[in-house]
Amino acid sequence: QVQLVESGGGLVQAGGSLRLSCAVSGRSVFSINAMGWYRQAPGKQRELVAQISSGGNTDYADSVKGRFTISGDIAKNTVYLQMNSLKSEDTAVYYCNLKTGIYGYWGQGTQVTVSS
Repeated sequence: QVQLVESGGGLVQAGGSLRLSCAVSGRSVFSINAMGWYRQAPGKQRELVAQISSGGNTDYADSVKGRFTISGDIAKNTVYLQMNSLKSEDTAVYYCNLKTGIYGYWGQGTQVTVSS
C-alpha cells in the first residue's frame, strides 16, 4: 500500500511563507516519472501548482512562478513546496501527487489559508 503523507499547511497572513512536505509511507515507489503539488479551491477544479520530474525538470503554474519553489529527492520519494509571498488567492487544499508510468497516487490534502 502506497500512501502520500503531506504536512506543513496552515493559516498565514498575506505576504507570508509556508513550506509543504510530502513523503511516501508504506513501500517505496520506483520508476517515478514525477512528483508534484496540485491545489483545489472551493468551487474550482483541481489544478497543477508545481511538478518535478525524475530528471529534475520543474514546471510551475503561471500564477505561482517566482513565488513558489518545488524541490525534492525523487529517489527518496520526497517532495517539498516552498511558498513565499502568499496571496489570498493561494488559499486551497494542496495535494501531493506521484506519477509512475502506470499509476498515479494522491495524498489526503493539506489546507492552506491565506488571510488578507
